[in-house]
Amino acid sequence: MSTATAISTGTWNLDPTHTEIGFTVRHLMSKVRGKFETFEGTLVTAEDITASSVNVSVDLTSINTGTADRDAHLRSNDFFDVGTYPSMTFRSTGVVQKSDSDFVVTGDLTVKDVTKPVELAVEFLGEGGDPWGGTRVGVEAKGEISRKEFGIDFNVPVSGDKVMIGDKISIAIVAEAVLQA
Repeated sequence: MSTATAISTGTWNLDPTHTEIGFTVRHLMSKVRGKFETFEGTLVTAEDITASSVNVSVDLTSINTGTADRDAHLRSNDFFDVGTYPSMTFRSTGVVQKSDSDFVVTGDLTVKDVTKPVELAVEFLGEGGDPWGGTRVGVEAKGEISRKEFGIDFNVPVSGDKVMIGDKISIAIVAEAVLQA
């Protein structure tokens, strides 16, 4: 099926092997990219696609930027404080259809017990069968948040009234989910 309005209704579980929850943040004169290795989530599709919902929980201890020391620092009290707040969650609050394949999904993102509304631009990538007799759906989502709004405000000043780490975090999710029987 090529349009989201023709998607099968039901509950879909994220396939962690074929899903990536990633981010990008400015660091000095470049950007650092990372992802979370452990998460779970469901997408519930309704007959009226705008009545669909998504719930995702991410294990913050699974952060991976490709540098062990940086990942350990991100888990520390300076950033995520994973000893106190081991996960972050996203729960959708609305879906607006822009075209057959483009949507805006709004929801509540909770990080460190701070909940803020987030808007994600979502592209429906398709639905189809897999080699194991299942049905899969693919989506790509993008958005941006302010880390300071979630109490993640550690930084190091550098010359010229600049800081080492940017405030804006770009979110990039490519997800594949499997329809539950």
